[in-house]
Amino acid sequence: MQHFIGVILGALATFLLLVLFTGPDGPRVVSDATQGYLIAVVAGAIVALAWPWVIGLILVRRAKSRRDEQIQKEVQKQVDAQNR
Repeated sequence: MQHFIGVILGALATFLLLVLFTGPDGPRVVSDATQGYLIAVVAGAIVALAWPWVIGLILVRRAKSRRDEQIQKEVQKQVDAQNR
């Protein structure tokens, strides 16, 4: 499933960059159409390969944040219990 999602995201990135670089009226952003294709394909491949790492980093940050919140709640609960 992860590879399928990567292919879809890479293809989408490639398509969007191709539309940006080589529009229907010729090259828009880059002067050479071949250079536009190369940049779009390389960027699409990078997106397809890198998306699991990016999602992993986001999920790790969320898990760490939740764990830190739980620790802070437990510490506050213990401090409140000691002050009684």
